[in-house]
Amino acid sequence: MEIGVNGIWTMLGAILVLFMQCGFIMLEAGSTRMKNAGHIAGKTVFTVGIVSLVFWAVGYAFIFGSQGGALIGWGDYFGFNMMEVPDGSNVAPTVMFVFQLSFAAISMSVAWGGFAERAKLSAYLIFAVLFSAVVYPVIAHWIWGGGWLAQHGKQDFAGSTVVHLTGAMAALAATLLLKPRIGKYNKNGTPNEIPGHNQVFTTLGVMLLWIGWFGFNAGSTITAGDGSFFGYIAINTQLGAAAGAVAALIISWMFTGKSDISTMLNGALAGLVAITASCAFVEPWAAIVIGLVAGIVVFASMRLFEKLRIDDPIYALSAHGTAGVWGTLSNGFFATPELAEKVGVGKAGLLYGGGFEQLGVQVLGIVACGAFAFIVSYVILYAMKATIGIRVTEEEEMMGLDLSEHGTYGYPEQMKEAKPVSGVLVKS
Repeated sequence: MEIGVNGIWTMLGAILVLFMQCGFIMLEAGSTRMKNAGHIAGKTVFTVGIVSLVFWAVGYAFIFGSQGGALIGWGDYFGFNMMEVPDGSNVAPTVMFVFQLSFAAISMSVAWGGFAERAKLSAYLIFAVLFSAVVYPVIAHWIWGGGWLAQHGKQDFAGSTVVHLTGAMAALAATLLLKPRIGKYNKNGTPNEIPGHNQVFTTLGVMLLWIGWFGFNAGSTITAGDGSFFGYIAINTQLGAAAGAVAALIISWMFTGKSDISTMLNGALAGLVAITASCAFVEPWAAIVIGLVAGIVVFASMRLFEKLRIDDPIYALSAHGTAGVWGTLSNGFFATPELAEKVGVGKAGLLYGGGFEQLGVQVLGIVACGAFAFIVSYVILYAMKATIGIRVTEEEEMMGLDLSEHGTYGYPEQMKEAKPVSGVLVKS
């Protein structure tokens, strides 16, 4: 009976996390230009399909394989016997597979932020296969699959490092190799704003992600228990997101004189990303502090990357990368001894008498995982760039990826050519 209840709860979490892909479609499409909207929506579904197949073949095995060691899992490839439920399991392997697959797909969607509006569809295809096979599973094994960071007590309850920092480092590698979009920077290095075509879509995307995040964080308990613990995690998740949104809006208002909506939306995402590692380890007041700091960090990070001429169209590097770093570090400050014991991972943070030990482990995890994800992603993309190319031509980029890659527009009525008739412009 218990394993059945746990299975229902965990499957609900998996569905919510997979539902977050709808949020990414809306967020990325709304944050970019109309001429690329259909491409962005379609490639998301395409790459979720690729990730699913690769994760079934080798990805899950590289994380949780029964013959795994400190560096990588091994064995149990190609849909291991999922119908066998080992003694002592809290949830059926079939359910666990779907849950973990949904997380892998989210990390891939984070990575796509660095590709937006200028990458070939073939680049998405090849990189999705390799990221799902050799980047994400290795880091997930290190922390969640019993690897060397797990043995050190690395705390990352739902993936500030595993999912978000990993995806952001891949996005960084992509945007560095692809170079900025046409028209983003002037010859003197000053940036030009390239606004997205639909702020309502962007806002709706963030809210869809916010809702799905309860499956992300609370669902990671795997067991339903008496409902109190996953409810506690949900409260921390809500408070972190709320504080991030409020802090980002206020800080943008203070520094620019305008309460920027896109900054507020990224503040909400940053709060969610930051609380993801610590949601099961900290008290609610700490969740608010973590979210507030995340909102400030994302504002500063967005401005820094723009000054460094790193073109990040949907701010994935800030909302998922720098916020992921802060969220992972926050465990080292705010983890309570009672919750660390309850979760069974690591020790108390600095503010609760744990000294610098847990903070040091968290820093080690950030450096190791961030470096691995960036270096491997960069090597893969560099090899692709040197051989088949990863960026569309200037002409294709100017006309938009909807037409150049797919032969149609996401908004066919709005994108029809205007022609003069009796001195008046009308759509043909």
